[in-house]
Amino acid sequence: MTAPTSAGPRPAARRMSRWNPRNPWRHPWFLEAFTWLYLVWSLVPIGIAVLFSFNKGRSQATYQGLTWHWYFGDKTNSVLHNPQLHAAVIQTVRLSVLTTVIAVPLGVAFALGINRWRGYPASTFNFMMILSFVIPELIFGVAMFLLFTVLFTFVHLGTIAEVLALVTWNMSWPAIIVQARLVTLGPQYEEAAADLGASRFQTMRRVMIPLLAPAIFASAILVFSGVIDDFVLVDLLSSNAGNTPMSVIIYSTQHGGNGGPALNALGTIMLVMSFLIAIIGFGGYRFLTRGERGSRLEALTTIAGSEG
Repeated sequence: MTAPTSAGPRPAARRMSRWNPRNPWRHPWFLEAFTWLYLVWSLVPIGIAVLFSFNKGRSQATYQGLTWHWYFGDKTNSVLHNPQLHAAVIQTVRLSVLTTVIAVPLGVAFALGINRWRGYPASTFNFMMILSFVIPELIFGVAMFLLFTVLFTFVHLGTIAEVLALVTWNMSWPAIIVQARLVTLGPQYEEAAADLGASRFQTMRRVMIPLLAPAIFASAILVFSGVIDDFVLVDLLSSNAGNTPMSVIIYSTQHGGNGGPALNALGTIMLVMSFLIAIIGFGGYRFLTRGERGSRLEALTTIAGSEG
């Protein structure tokens, strides 16, 4: 038997890389500084606009104290009492609700149909569905304007035209999100329900809808929040002040040099609505997906690969 050989000298410890994040002397301070600079550059102007919506005076340069005057206190110029500003808030909520109620069921139905449809026509229609993410909204808005003023003249400009355009533009969100959810679920749940004797209607109502609920809820939140700050479509298709939403009122009034604290209050209301919808969406999605594991990246990759 041979004697065990002694172990050779230990290799020298690897020198710490100069870009190692654990090295306190090589901390990427410039990345943090750039991040803070971006946040300040983005959020400070919004904070100033919100602050001056509570200004006692009409000045937008000198802060004179805190008040709710421009929200509901002024009997003439506040958001609550100004007919134009009040109508803009109501119209924005109306367009958001109507678009969500119509676009989400249509998008879900489209996703279910594409998921069960095989062949080149399905791939073609699926590709056409995602064109709304590629086509500029201005081009789409001009096309809808010409459609309603030249071809379908029985559809007058106003709320109906705005809803039709917004539904067409936003239907891609529920279609793609629900389709991603269907890819992750697979066909096994439907097959199991069919083996147990459930009809197609029972399978859809008691199996698929509960499983698709997180995707349906997320798409509804995206559609609703997207309509709140939409500008191009509603600007082209509105006909008077009664069917003009907040985004158009803010742009047209401020662009004309007639802005004031009441306009800042209107913008703050629009901002708060978007934040509330985002919070509700985050909390609702976390509640609906409690207990689930895994990522949706595989589903999105699968959908993207099916287009190739």
